[in-house]
Amino acid sequence: MAEEKSPIELVIISGMSGAGKTVAVQSFEDLGYFCIDNMPPALIPKFWELLDQSGKVKKVALVVDLRSRAFYDQIVDILNELENSESVNAHILFLDATDTELVSRYKETRRAHPLAMEGRLMDGIRKERELLRPLRNHAEVIIDTTNLSPRELREELFASFQNKRQPLFHLEVMSFGFKYGLPLDADIVMDVRFLPNPYYIPELKHQTGLDKAVYDYVMDNPQAENFYKQFDAMLHDIMPMYVEEGKTSLTIAIGCTGGQHRSVAFARRIGASFEGEYPVDVSHRDVNRRKETVNRS
Repeated sequence: MAEEKSPIELVIISGMSGAGKTVAVQSFEDLGYFCIDNMPPALIPKFWELLDQSGKVKKVALVVDLRSRAFYDQIVDILNELENSESVNAHILFLDATDTELVSRYKETRRAHPLAMEGRLMDGIRKERELLRPLRNHAEVIIDTTNLSPRELREELFASFQNKRQPLFHLEVMSFGFKYGLPLDADIVMDVRFLPNPYYIPELKHQTGLDKAVYDYVMDNPQAENFYKQFDAMLHDIMPMYVEEGKTSLTIAIGCTGGQHRSVAFARRIGASFEGEYPVDVSHRDVNRRKETVNRS
């Protein structure tokens, strides 16, 4: 018996120009949606047919607004077709704000309204509001962003559309060697070069922090244990604050000289400390650098 396909989750993002659609589409990307900005409504059925045939994309967010106004009168009919399809769970998100706030935002960014390129800003806003009225009436979720900061809008979107079974926030813990440069994507960098270096122990020199002998040598040191407890406690204290601020991932980079002994051992232990609390990925950027150098020489 053929396995029944689960319907694709579709969110149509629309609303007033300047009401926060850019923040919205970035938020949906963080939520794992395949996102397309400025999708002409006339192309949605063909696009959906291709997605349905591929079976690889399960969550899609499309921004549909008056930049594609030549096709806009088709949108309600197309959405009705999608909503009646068994292969789609369609939702319409409409972002709005007061006229006063929209004017303020346009003045601040110095951008031209798409319906008032050569006329008065308020005329463009009023015309857009009238054109979007049918879509707003059709919307399942309406968010007034007048008094919302970008972070607060993200929080509202996460609360409405996040799959609660899939934690959004995750940790990246990596080791690296300072001699090869700082990781460009690190949020927190910690230096463990103050600890005794296994490189100078002949039997450990050609091993790494992935080997038990090196790991035990690093972590059995009283200085290492004391530092680990303080660093780990600090990370556990501040991690919920990153989550509250809307961070979707955090990269903790731990460095030693060559990125093969001390930093590797510490990254392993820090990563293990957070298992069960957040999704954690532990990587070791430079652990094989010396081997590569030897092979090239």
